[in-house]
Amino acid sequence: MSLIEIRKRSLTIETIYHEGGPVVDKPLRVAAACAVIRNPYAGRYEPDLMPFMAELRSLGKTLAEELVDTLGKDNIEVYSKGAIVGIEGELEHGAVWHEAGGWAMRSVLGEPKAIVPANKAVASAGYRMMVPVHYIHACYVRSHFYGIEIGIQDAPRPREILFALVMGTGGRVHSRLGGLTKENVSVNDGQR
Repeated sequence: MSLIEIRKRSLTIETIYHEGGPVVDKPLRVAAACAVIRNPYAGRYEPDLMPFMAELRSLGKTLAEELVDTLGKDNIEVYSKGAIVGIEGELEHGAVWHEAGGWAMRSVLGEPKAIVPANKAVASAGYRMMVPVHYIHACYVRSHFYGIEIGIQDAPRPREILFALVMGTGGRVHSRLGGLTKENVSVNDGQR
């Protein structure tokens, strides 16, 4: 029997033309692919979460492929992941997404070098969470630090988990605060 039972999925896309300055030639696109699943461990302590984490790789791959199909693989410059666990679960039930979601995005994107940032929480249905993003090839590229909000109005229910993957096509539209640029990334600039 599968540990993954999906109740619903969502795909949110933001298209950003400006942040109060001039309209950019190429808008920034940021997308979040979410899945709400039954929490197989809600209401009880499970000492071995490794089978759940391993099985979640398939869900991660599905969400990552949806984002790549939406934004175009060659356009993706930022990524992240998040989990919101319903109140009958525990934070560790969301932490399984670190490996499963991160592996899925790296696999689909051709093994980028930066760690995949994340956020997670235990919360009630309708909770909204900011998920931080950064550059896929080096986490110290300042222009690519920002975030996107994830959440679904009726999720997660107490015995559910909302898992999200996030990708975007570039840095902030009016970035002008210096620092390391994506063109100047080298080894040790926040790479694995």
